[in-house]
Amino acid sequence: MRLQGKVAIVTGSGRGIGRSIALALAREGAAVVVNDVDADVAESVCQEIRDMGGSAAICVVGVGTKAAADALVKTALASLSGLHILVNNAGITRDAMIHKMTEEQWDEVIKVHLRGLFLNTQAAVRVMREQAYGKIINVTSVSGTRGNIGQANYATAKMGVVGFTLACARELARYKINVNAISPVAATRMFMDIPDKIRIPAEEAIARESVLQRLGTADDIAPLAVFLASDESSYLTGQIIGATGGPMNLL
Repeated sequence: MRLQGKVAIVTGSGRGIGRSIALALAREGAAVVVNDVDADVAESVCQEIRDMGGSAAICVVGVGTKAAADALVKTALASLSGLHILVNNAGITRDAMIHKMTEEQWDEVIKVHLRGLFLNTQAAVRVMREQAYGKIINVTSVSGTRGNIGQANYATAKMGVVGFTLACARELARYKINVNAISPVAATRMFMDIPDKIRIPAEEAIARESVLQRLGTADDIAPLAVFLASDESSYLTGQIIGATGGPMNLL
């Protein structure tokens, strides 16, 4: 139980990678704030955690506002009595070719992936600095480091996650707060929602490039998050780690 006594917030944890991470952290002893905009799926994940003997609390907010960030931290402190781990996983896509992309499509993606990342981290860090301990795990994407057709907004946001991670790692090291990012390639709900004419060729390309010759699953990604949340990773900070089934050079 590597995370016994720890409390984690996992944004966007009602489904996909977020759900797998929340469950994996709970299996290692962490109490988890489950966050999603859908109360039913968030409560379902909370019940799964309780059924395995763990502790969980629900926070139904859409990330991207100060009120949402404060609510996440307040839930952790009031319901689970602490905050040690923050996983910034919540994300959306609003795909469109650049000449057709609307300002709203751009702004929605940037709000969730970057403004939410900033505000959630800021709120959590206020607690972590005082206790001189914290683990922050951000989720980026190869769309950011390689680009992807129809995802100028998403790719921009995900590359922004990289820069944010590197800056925060330097800034927060003095407070014994580790900041790292995971760059997964997996069959998440967002990936599967990409139109077939784009998604299927992408899947084929990923399989060709992967040493394992397959696209990963959400459960393939979660163990890496557990490691980064644990004290076993205390010497790692400012790392952008690929979870791709094969070699990957990010920076």
